[in-house]
Amino acid sequence: MKYAIVTGASRGIGRQIAAELLKQNFRVTGTARTTRFPEELESNHLFKRICADLSDEASLISTLKPLFESDLPDVLVNNAGIFREADFSVSDEEWLTSWDETMQVNLRASSLLCKWFINAHIRRSSGGIIINVASRAAYRGDYQEYAAYAASKGGMVAFTKSIARDFGKNGIVAYSIAPGFVETDMAKGSVEAMGVEYLTRESSFDTLTQPDEVASLIAFLASGKVKHMTGATFHINGGSYML
Repeated sequence: MKYAIVTGASRGIGRQIAAELLKQNFRVTGTARTTRFPEELESNHLFKRICADLSDEASLISTLKPLFESDLPDVLVNNAGIFREADFSVSDEEWLTSWDETMQVNLRASSLLCKWFINAHIRRSSGGIIINVASRAAYRGDYQEYAAYAASKGGMVAFTKSIARDFGKNGIVAYSIAPGFVETDMAKGSVEAMGVEYLTRESSFDTLTQPDEVASLIAFLASGKVKHMTGATFHINGGSYML
């Protein structure tokens, strides 16, 4: 039975990823800042929850690093992320605080988890799969007030490619997922402020991408069926940005 760790699994895309992997008979450990997870996950005997604050490096090391030293996962899904607003007109201190918080959660924490995952698999001479949830913003940018978010996701994509280049011969593959607007709590503010019609104006559809569609893609990659696509980014944005 395969085993996966999914960060940010209590809601949104992460919740659907965990649920889909459970359907595929994975054991799943889900992380979140809160101890509250949906009943569909909590009631499944293959699911385990861990409360971990990715913004706190000490907490990250104490709560999550041991997972890679004992019951090593076959798959790591770095899904957790934050979307902080920092307009260029705010003070330097406020702007840098927002950037530091965003980089810590979206890039530094996920990169550290990848490091632990890779080193543990190399020690055991076993293969593993890393799936990093980036964003459409990594490729086309975002509005200036969300520049930190776009930069963090761009860094995640480049980091994923670096993993793919060097560790394939160790049996480790890595992919990036680049969603556009997905109908989750994270996008709720944008939906309320601008409306679905505005957010889908560049899309091939008049609806937002649903979390279960992203989860299905990730579950397929987690199956290990396309290892030679390591380093690739999978774009799932309703046709709003095509490469």
